[in-house]
Amino acid sequence: MLSKIISIYSLLLAIAILLLGSGLLGMSLGIHAGLENFSDTVTGIIMSAFFLGYVIGSYFCPQLIRYVGHIRAFTVLAALGTVSVIVHGLIVDPVVWWFLRIITGISVVGLYLIVESWLNTLIDNHNRGRIFSLYVTVTLLALGTSQYLILVYGAGQLATYALSAIFFSLALIPIAVTRLTQPAQVTIPKLILKRLMTISPLGVGGALATGLGNGAFWGLGALYAHNMGFAEAEIALFMSAVIFGGAVLQFPIGHQSDKFDRRKVLMIACFFAALTAISIFIFASQSPSAFILSAICYGGFSFSIYSLSVAHTNDHIEHSEVMDATRGLLLVNGLGATFGPIIAGSLMQIFGAQILMIYFSSVFGALGLFAIFRMGISTPIPAEEQSDFVPMARTGPASVEMDPRAEQEAEASA
Repeated sequence: MLSKIISIYSLLLAIAILLLGSGLLGMSLGIHAGLENFSDTVTGIIMSAFFLGYVIGSYFCPQLIRYVGHIRAFTVLAALGTVSVIVHGLIVDPVVWWFLRIITGISVVGLYLIVESWLNTLIDNHNRGRIFSLYVTVTLLALGTSQYLILVYGAGQLATYALSAIFFSLALIPIAVTRLTQPAQVTIPKLILKRLMTISPLGVGGALATGLGNGAFWGLGALYAHNMGFAEAEIALFMSAVIFGGAVLQFPIGHQSDKFDRRKVLMIACFFAALTAISIFIFASQSPSAFILSAICYGGFSFSIYSLSVAHTNDHIEHSEVMDATRGLLLVNGLGATFGPIIAGSLMQIFGAQILMIYFSSVFGALGLFAIFRMGISTPIPAEEQSDFVPMARTGPASVEMDPRAEQEAEASA
């Protein structure tokens, strides 16, 4: 039992260390691109490449793991990530950065897959919910904390990229020193888009919209704050406020959706995300305290929408389809995140940095209107028949197997 607990916490530590490096890299690149006077359109294209790599890696990395095994695959991908991070600082060129972001995306999703598949071997029905909640909390806290690491050396410094690379390498240690059973082979996700659209158009729309919106936040949030004239400490505060808001508010928002028509809660979350994005737009240059409060609220509502969309989709499917549907939505979200920074960066190039908040408001406002449309043409599922809401963080495809709803799928197929 003790060795099992140590293994679980070692894997969570590995994920936390990896996210510190990945979060710092994203933060640094956004500001560095602004310092190098890359156009916002070009920066959006560069930042979108990470999510393109994520989608590619979701298919490529399982094949690599099957070919060389989990330990060797983790070593290869950690080394690949470390090298790609360092080269960002050595070669400052948008084309090179675009390719490096793809490589980083592939390596990060592969590392997620390996750690998550190991965690899945340590999870049983007794501890599934607790470990999954802990995993989501650790993920969001690590991402929020990583934003402040930019203050150590500053954006655009080779030392910052070296620090990020150090975290990629350090993630190897908890894996190497823990005696872990070789996990089962990871599954290649299926993009069952036609099936998902038939089952839950709103769930698919929510996954796509959160990809478009939150992908643009991860890719361009730091650049937005930089272009607004914020100092690095203020940029870190803004980014972490959104992330920590998402960590704190997902739970109460989600639990409310278990009591009512989930579509209404999703609609309300969309409209509040749209309104708080407008609040950020208004208060950015007027009231620092109101600006940060708006950022916290925006993160809480916008980060909840993906989890609500997954829960809404699961309300409409059989238990045996939960994991395939969730993997499909994760890929839809990844495709949206690939295009989100490109669209938002192009708009910032034309209209200025503040348009990013209008973009967020438009994306989530449109999803809210779509939710109203769906409520008008389909009947609600009674609250007592809905699946339980589960807060989610967008990491690797294997994380869906830790979802407590996967326990029901296993029971249904037994």
